[in-house]
Amino acid sequence: MYEFTAPFQNPSGSPIRELFKYLSEPGMISFAGGYPASDLFDVEGLQSAQARAYQASNRCLQYGPTDGLPELKAELVKLMARRGVTCASEELLVTTGSQQGLDLLLRILVAPGDVVLTEQPAYPATLQALKLQQAEVVTVPVDGHGLDVDALSALLSSGAFNPPRLLYTVPTFANPTGATLSRERRLALLKLAVEYKFLIVEDDPYGDLRFSGAAVPSIFSLSTEVPGSRDWIVHFASLSKIVAPGLRVGWTVAPPEIARRCVIAKQTVDLCSAPWTQATAAEYLADGALEHHLPRITGMYRRKCDALCDALRSQLGDAIRFHQPEGGMFVWARIEGMDSSVLLQAAIDNKVLFVPGKAFFADKLDVASLRLSFAAPGVDEIQEGARRLSDAYEEALSANTSRV
Repeated sequence: MYEFTAPFQNPSGSPIRELFKYLSEPGMISFAGGYPASDLFDVEGLQSAQARAYQASNRCLQYGPTDGLPELKAELVKLMARRGVTCASEELLVTTGSQQGLDLLLRILVAPGDVVLTEQPAYPATLQALKLQQAEVVTVPVDGHGLDVDALSALLSSGAFNPPRLLYTVPTFANPTGATLSRERRLALLKLAVEYKFLIVEDDPYGDLRFSGAAVPSIFSLSTEVPGSRDWIVHFASLSKIVAPGLRVGWTVAPPEIARRCVIAKQTVDLCSAPWTQATAAEYLADGALEHHLPRITGMYRRKCDALCDALRSQLGDAIRFHQPEGGMFVWARIEGMDSSVLLQAAIDNKVLFVPGKAFFADKLDVASLRLSFAAPGVDEIQEGARRLSDAYEEALSANTSRV
């Protein structure tokens, strides 16, 4: 009856959000969504920031500039400088979450059939956005140290596909693997971007959530060491994981010609991100509240990550393999001899959720993989959830329906 455009004739929704219907079930423990812990929100700090922001009520309630409130942009430029990145105001665009930054970038740079490189496994919302943009997705494998840059170099030199427009990566505490790209690989990646002239899209929502190990500079900050590479980087960041997702405050840092076009694209999407939450975020950052609050978040996430990893080892032993991350929100695992989608059905019966790994693959599915988020549940829930997962594994195994 309706003539939908090609990408929306048979669209599929987020495989992670499909699991949310189970969250309302009494007693359900969720390792599924990448939600920050709501009990760690700095409610008092945000209330105070909002009260200060609302003293200029007309500023909060009126439309604002498409590229973001000047006071917030000024604070974000300072925040980026503390992260080792010097950027000008015209290079920075405030977005409604960093996901909007990706949407705007794809609108201005990627036409149907254009090649886009992604790490594999990758963030599902990125894969969904690329599919709707009708891009040709070429995947690059990852290991415990992030994107395999040697494999990427071989792919680029093979001539097997058209020159790529961009490469998307979450190099620090990746979603879903939790891996961090080494400094050496970051520098090698910058050199490849200059040589082959593709944009590196560095998505960095988790970089401040380090709770162990030595910090690794962002790809953007390392561009000073590779001549010409600054022109080939777009950097996304967000307050969603480190302050509160309800603010919907993200930002894009990009070369001025890219940033200017993203602003024009945003004008047709939402005119501007909400000035009220932008002003609140500006007050919160100006007060130094983020730096004061981050140690509380990272300290608790360390406890939760340790609790999950210890419980998985204790409850599942050799049946599960995983890499323990040094930060972020996720543990990426493989379950022995089982399709994780089958395990999920048994897990739901046992009142515990996770995300099967197939949600994170564009091709060459690893059906034994799964992602577990330790951020939202409490330590006691994490330990109980691991016990339930072990029970689910034994039940699925005995049913003998999931051997791979």
